[in-house]
Amino acid sequence: MRNKLTLVTLGVKDLDTATRFYRDGLGWKSSSASQDNIVFFDLGGVGLSLYPKQLLAEDANVSSEGTGFSGITLAHNAKSIEEVDKVLYKAEQAGAKIIKKAQKVFWGGYSGYFADPDGYLWEVAWNPFLSFDENNALIFP
Repeated sequence: MRNKLTLVTLGVKDLDTATRFYRDGLGWKSSSASQDNIVFFDLGGVGLSLYPKQLLAEDANVSSEGTGFSGITLAHNAKSIEEVDKVLYKAEQAGAKIIKKAQKVFWGGYSGYFADPDGYLWEVAWNPFLSFDENNALIFP
């Protein structure tokens, strides 16, 4: 298996609400590959898709019922502390719930968390130990 993440699919309760949050609220452009029950976003080499939670559970042959912390978060790495604040503000204006206000964190960066309309947690972080290439891809030391 290649060392590459290609697509993250979020099982959503209401596809229209989730699509409006990401497309209209956060300003992401949906892909023309989107269809009736699935919406794709190109995140610069990795895709994010939104798919009805019940259908996703059926496809994976698991129950769609579940509560509490899933054990996973998604992340957006910003290029500055100011960008972290701007992204969290934009997410909140789009309908996200701020879970943790941005603050200096123990590992030397600055981050906060929001929950999208389905409760998926997004960390928005500035990490002084990471940089970006000319395509905005993270460069790991």
